[in-house]
Amino acid sequence: MVRAGEDGYLAKDFARGFIGIGWNSLGDLSSVSTQDSIRQLYLANYPNEKPGKANGDVAVIFKFRSVIQMNDKVVTYDPVERRYLIGTVTDEYSYQPGLIRDQNHVRKVKWEEEVGRDDLAVSSRNSLGSTLTLFSVNEDVWADILRVLSGKPAVDQQERVEEEKQELELIREDIINRAHELIKDKILKLADDELEKLSAAILRAMGYKTRISPKGPDRGVDVFASPDGLGLEEPRIKVEVKHRPKETMKAQDIRSFLGGLRQGDRALYVSTGGFTKDAKYEADRSNIPVTLLSLDDLATLIVTHYENFDLEGRSLISLIRVYWPTE
Repeated sequence: MVRAGEDGYLAKDFARGFIGIGWNSLGDLSSVSTQDSIRQLYLANYPNEKPGKANGDVAVIFKFRSVIQMNDKVVTYDPVERRYLIGTVTDEYSYQPGLIRDQNHVRKVKWEEEVGRDDLAVSSRNSLGSTLTLFSVNEDVWADILRVLSGKPAVDQQERVEEEKQELELIREDIINRAHELIKDKILKLADDELEKLSAAILRAMGYKTRISPKGPDRGVDVFASPDGLGLEEPRIKVEVKHRPKETMKAQDIRSFLGGLRQGDRALYVSTGGFTKDAKYEADRSNIPVTLLSLDDLATLIVTHYENFDLEGRSLISLIRVYWPTE
């Protein structure tokens, strides 16, 4: 599968019998065929790219230049026509500036068939909808394409509707889970004082006013929160924040924290490294109400209350809203 540019803006150019990729600054790659040599050329032309993006770009360029062979099958998508073009690569790599807009690295293709997007199973549509510039079509998706080309009917309409619902739900859950892990990654990158600020931002988003303890001895309280911000109104919430991803908090840590509190206080203990079973038991049997917040809990609270985050909170963890279709 070779994408026809962002939002398929090159679909008409591709339909003339070509596929192409950008990275035009690299120049002609006819004499540059190995992945290592392409990497060296890439880094010389794009020295400021992050390692992850550089690795991904080099892999795409190498596949287009050297892995794709004559007579290989290729697919591209026209979002305006909502159709997939299926064809065969008919020549070797060539460098042809001006043949395709913005894409100087070119291969000729003979387009032979087309498949309507709506004729494919929802799982195939989702797989082909990847945002990668170039990727291999898996066997199940290719079999589905061949099914459509052969004229074989899909499952009946009711089964298809149910299949689509199930597939969309699986995709939704997968995206939510991946987003949750990415948010956890961002939390772990925060400095100790930033995690304290994030904990305070969550409480403010929940309607409390907060105060962060100055650096130095804090008697076990990193963040203080209450409805009025002064502690005259209840609940008075005292927060201990431990940003030690590789260290699990033990029962003694919980006891030490609770020992500095007084009757009427409410407690939060934040630990990016989690808690031992004994620590959880210590919290459960405490006379002072205490809630233990793990890294997972923090990520969940951020998503739950992000709409009410202030500018400081959003600057620490920057997120965007994603819309998802309902039934």
